[in-house]
Amino acid sequence: MPKPVPVADEASAFYWDAAARGQLAVQRCATCGAWHYPPVRACPRCQGEDLQPTEVAGSGTVYTFVVVRQAFDPAFAADLPYVVAMVALDEDPGLRLLTNIVGVAPEQVRVGMPVRVAFEQRDGVHLPVFRPC
Repeated sequence: MPKPVPVADEASAFYWDAAARGQLAVQRCATCGAWHYPPVRACPRCQGEDLQPTEVAGSGTVYTFVVVRQAFDPAFAADLPYVVAMVALDEDPGLRLLTNIVGVAPEQVRVGMPVRVAFEQRDGVHLPVFRPC
């Protein structure tokens, strides 16, 4: 059974296009400079509508995480256990992405662990994941 893949829409296409190039991109408000992820249509801080896709370094720290030990979708059963984490990007501690931590045993993941983006390909889609630095 194949794993599901995200489907780009008008608001998120820039994110998936950047991932296909091996880059991590988020929105940045041209009016007030606030960073945004997931993509929004207007800045929650200033209500500005000039939101620019902006490449970020792709480094950050594990803000929080959970070890998934039960597959609620059979397509993920072979991956158990795996880590779902919220990663705070270095550009702004409030800029956080929901992702997977890979390349490390789940019991070794810690809050505050430095991580760097990597990309896993699934059915032609490049998914940002994070590995320990």
